[in-house]
Amino acid sequence: MEDDLVIAFQLLLCVLEFFTKRFTPSLLQSPYSEFSLPSSARGTAGANGKAKPRPPEMDVQLLETLCKESDCSVDEVGTHSHTIPSAVASFQIQLMETLSKQYEELYHKNKDFDARLFLVDDETLSPNKTEVEMTPRKNLSGDDVAIPVPQTPIRAAMNSIQQLRVDLTSASDQPSSNLLVYYKNCTVDPTEEIRKRVEELGQVFIKRFAQAVGQHCEGLGRKRFNLGAQLYYKVMESIKLLNNAAFHTSLLACALEVVMATYVASDSVETDLCFPWILDVFRLPAFDFYKVIESFIKAEPTLKHDMMKHLEQCEHVIMESLAWKADSPLFDLLKQSREEGPGEQAEPPATLNQPLHHNHTAADLYLSPVRPSRQPPATEAEPPTPGTKALRSNSLSLFYKKLYRMAYLRLKTLFSHLLTSHPELEPIIWTLLQHTLQNEYELMRDRHLDQLIMSAMYAICKVKNVDLRFKTIVTAYKEMPNTNQETFKRVLIREGQYDSIIVFYNLVFMQKLKTNILQYSSPRPPPLSPIPRIPCSPYKNSPLRVPGSNNVYVSPLKSSRMSPVVMTPRSRILISIGESFGSADKFQKINEMVSSTDWSLKRSLGGGSAPKPLKRLRFDMDGQDEADGSKSSGESTLIQKLAEMSNVTVHDSSEIILIQWGKPSDFLSLPTYKEMKGL
Repeated sequence: MEDDLVIAFQLLLCVLEFFTKRFTPSLLQSPYSEFSLPSSARGTAGANGKAKPRPPEMDVQLLETLCKESDCSVDEVGTHSHTIPSAVASFQIQLMETLSKQYEELYHKNKDFDARLFLVDDETLSPNKTEVEMTPRKNLSGDDVAIPVPQTPIRAAMNSIQQLRVDLTSASDQPSSNLLVYYKNCTVDPTEEIRKRVEELGQVFIKRFAQAVGQHCEGLGRKRFNLGAQLYYKVMESIKLLNNAAFHTSLLACALEVVMATYVASDSVETDLCFPWILDVFRLPAFDFYKVIESFIKAEPTLKHDMMKHLEQCEHVIMESLAWKADSPLFDLLKQSREEGPGEQAEPPATLNQPLHHNHTAADLYLSPVRPSRQPPATEAEPPTPGTKALRSNSLSLFYKKLYRMAYLRLKTLFSHLLTSHPELEPIIWTLLQHTLQNEYELMRDRHLDQLIMSAMYAICKVKNVDLRFKTIVTAYKEMPNTNQETFKRVLIREGQYDSIIVFYNLVFMQKLKTNILQYSSPRPPPLSPIPRIPCSPYKNSPLRVPGSNNVYVSPLKSSRMSPVVMTPRSRILISIGESFGSADKFQKINEMVSSTDWSLKRSLGGGSAPKPLKRLRFDMDGQDEADGSKSSGESTLIQKLAEMSNVTVHDSSEIILIQWGKPSDFLSLPTYKEMKGL
């Protein structure tokens, strides 16, 4: 069973069911005493040492009760129930005969009474039922507080599984009537093709699941696949992209990854079924799987935060290594991009300091994975004429946008551990790294992004005469989250040969980039690459803490039940405070504290005309307010930090910031309610 905690727990319930039915009723509390089998059917050995036959069929009432108390699916647990009796039967008779023979010898030797009589449910030998009854629990009074049940890994997994089942209650593992209508409206009806693909992939999944978990677990694998199929068809209704095999395989794989990750009881436990296991099962290129992740998250509103975080982590793993496998289609796209000419790049560096906004749909990334360059695209029946500029890939462009931002964040994190005394080196190291990813991408083939980051850092420090050793770099690297020592201990040198990161730097990285590296020590170094603009993760819904504060958070506004048309400007801003105000005097106290700061838009507590609400409000680092042109030397620290953290401009009242804060001491630099309305 390897270390699958959920399956182990399900087996435990089956064991409990098996032995609970074989206990005498007097030893069981209600309601379990009702499920005890008659003594003739308990399968225990009598005085003659012979095992009595087990009942031919066991009811499922006890198993249902145990599953209900543990928030388990009785259907899944039931797939294991037959294994317990058969396992017991395989050794019970042999064991009892051996024990009986040994006891028989002791009995004749010691001439004591035959204790095997107690194995028979004889009322004269059974204890009085009243003597073993448990002391009744006292009724909890209103003053008593129930002790919360501890959140164990298995309980967390069961809760997640139960929630997934609830979310899929109305879904089916077959296409819905709406989907069937969409199918029929297609130029080519994909109904049969989709059905056949799901059936074939289902057989592959169940077979591989049984190989990884246990051959007797095929039924369990089938149930998990059916859950994945339900989620697959549910999400498909929102995306409605029907005639692309790579898309459908990726969408089904993503749905199954959500199901498989839900069954993992703890993130710290890695099993054979963890990502990227599903890619290997379906022989799916990681680059194709990457294309569907963002669309999947946007199309499934019931997806929980921890699962969005998991899929985002899958995306990171793909960008850092899996997409760079030797046979990845990513290299074909990069080769096509290079063939367009020296002026064409996967993603121009000039776009790095622009927001990561895009309107790409799954169709853009699968059916039409290209975006027009300077020339209009050719039709399907008309191939591009010689001299016509080819089309650049949407999927490649978006991949590189995300890759650059992730690479810079990784570099910045490692840099903060090692080179804070040399801040001038960070943009130089980034420029070398960005140049490598853009122009020397072959260095990434069968390698890891972090290997290039460490090598670029060492190279620039070397050429700038800054003392930084690889040993120091890897020591700091090990302290970073989601890292593996194999990354710097086992690096591809040449085909089939691996060695340490130092050997890779000397024999591969430095040899390939020697000319470029030396330019940074010349009087005229290469121009610096723009620093990527780092957005908030599109997958995070939880509040983000404002830097430097313990109790101030910013989070996106959840979709309101009210229609945006009927919402008032006041209802567009939600201010959540950790306690109930109860009266207006608490608002006044907050305003008094805020008014004590040097705000440009104060208002008097004693009266006076209130400032006109701002229609547009933009903050910059100089304290300039574009709306009225005023300067403020003491602009709110909160507003500055909001601007630094999110890098967004609040254009009008339709864009909302939800602010949650705690202690009154955190209010000192916040705007007043009236000023908040300007947002």
